[in-house]
Amino acid sequence: GLLLTHGCQNHRNFVCYDDSDLAPSRSVWESYPVTLFSKPNLLHIGVLLGLIVLYFVLPPYHSGNLSRIMVLAIYAMGYNILFGYTGLLSLGHAMFFAAGMYGFGLAVNLGGVPLPVAFIIGIASAGLLAAVVGSLALRTTGVAFMIVTLMLAQTAYLVVLYFGKYTRGDEGFVVQQAQRTFAGVDLTTDTARYVTALVLFAICFLALARLVQTPFGKTLVAIRENEERARMLGYDTKVHKLKAIIISGLVAGVAGAAYAMLFGYVGATFATVQYSILPLLWVLLGGAGTTVGPLIGVFFMFYLIDFSSSVTTAYLLVVGVVLVLLTMFAPKGICGELRRSIFPWLP
Repeated sequence: GLLLTHGCQNHRNFVCYDDSDLAPSRSVWESYPVTLFSKPNLLHIGVLLGLIVLYFVLPPYHSGNLSRIMVLAIYAMGYNILFGYTGLLSLGHAMFFAAGMYGFGLAVNLGGVPLPVAFIIGIASAGLLAAVVGSLALRTTGVAFMIVTLMLAQTAYLVVLYFGKYTRGDEGFVVQQAQRTFAGVDLTTDTARYVTALVLFAICFLALARLVQTPFGKTLVAIRENEERARMLGYDTKVHKLKAIIISGLVAGVAGAAYAMLFGYVGATFATVQYSILPLLWVLLGGAGTTVGPLIGVFFMFYLIDFSSSVTTAYLLVVGVVLVLLTMFAPKGICGELRRSIFPWLP
């Protein structure tokens, strides 16, 4: 990509100009400037309003599914910051999700701390782990970065199993209903669970949508497109990438803590490689480097598995075939293809 300057006033006021598969590029941020009532912002508000309306029109089964989808979409949005916007491919994100989950679950079960404090502990655990992992992994680049994150995630998984006396290993443990109450509200009820998931999703969704519009977010895109040129312009690319890893880890921690809080289960399964690959698939399906893509990717994948498993026991084969077809005919993901062909203003 080319790093362009706005006149000669300040070399730091650049944007990315590239027809890359991952985007925001000049066509979005300059041709369609983001204002309060711009199309991207109206889309974001429309998505949230749509999720509110869906609660009232969907049967309990699907509204329950949507609660889970919103929590997992938070996880995917965190991954999208690292992969979609910064261009760092991680295969170890499950450790951040699990850190948030175990930080919350152990604080409640063993420490007996109040729910909001436990939630903060879960997020802080993920953020601290992300800072440590980022400091180590950023000593490498490319494929080596991917392998290091995978190895560190496997180490985290083995730590969970090693301390099985507290974590209960693969069996996991349940966060009791009495422990999942906040300000007199029982978060195990369908309505409270949906509203809480929606509030957390809305906060992360709007915050990250704003983040990628800031100079920091544009710098991440510049690093993704051409790190050497960004460094030449005076940016400390390593510091920016470390910040991206920490932000990504914090958001994954929010998702992990929210999952334990709303669904009441904490287990080592969520620290396995499978849960590091899933956010990658969700982001690729929905559209890497797009704000709405992670939600669409999680929704599509969730219901693809749900529907195919109700039809055949070979549902994984069906899912695999569909994913291959999507990769072949929609390589930019659902939102990426829509932006390329119909809605060039899509953020």
